[in-house]
Amino acid sequence: MKVLAIIPCFNEGENIKNVIEDLKIKTPDIDFIIINDGSFDNTNIVCIENNYPFIDIPFNLGLSNAIQTGMCYALKNNYDMALQFDGDGQHKPEYISRMILLMTETQADIVIGVRKKKNGVRNIGSNLLKIAIKLTTSKYLTDPTSGMRLYNRKMIEEFAKNINYGPEPDTLAYLLNRGILINEIPVEMNNRTAGTSYLNTLNAIIYMLRMFVSILIIQWFRYRRK
Repeated sequence: MKVLAIIPCFNEGENIKNVIEDLKIKTPDIDFIIINDGSFDNTNIVCIENNYPFIDIPFNLGLSNAIQTGMCYALKNNYDMALQFDGDGQHKPEYISRMILLMTETQADIVIGVRKKKNGVRNIGSNLLKIAIKLTTSKYLTDPTSGMRLYNRKMIEEFAKNINYGPEPDTLAYLLNRGILINEIPVEMNNRTAGTSYLNTLNAIIYMLRMFVSILIIQWFRYRRK
């Protein structure tokens, strides 16, 4: 069983070494690839100095492009599973083995690590998205905005080949309506210790509204490459 951790990074030079060293210690059997998404800090220097495998995207193109780049790498190198894993230190590698086991035992297409605590605007927005997903798919997801997700081989191919497959809640709703199986597992997450998330209060509100509209309306018009 070959598993790849896809680690998108934008200006995570202060965090990435701790993230990778922790990952290597706690999950030594899992490969990883860092997707440096147009960082203008020293992220790529840290990768070079520590001999970390990485793909350098010269311009910041966003999370969707970074994840698709990683999925293309996973597909090309014949991985069975791909893990979306943040480069800011919030995700804990000790839960990865449990996610792999759940996917194997239940034959799930995607396993989501469900955060036990969410707060502020993100919690309100997440609740709205849960309602939208329930209304449009008849399925319930506890934490559709969680970025800790494990994908099976079929999903690796889907995300690698279809340009409009962002790793977002609207894509989860779209895939649920196509009959894929999503399972969830509770996880704990760390607080960011360095750097700044792009999701400030204003950006979080805009993001949640965009996802809400996409789940309710736009997903019905999405194009899927065969």
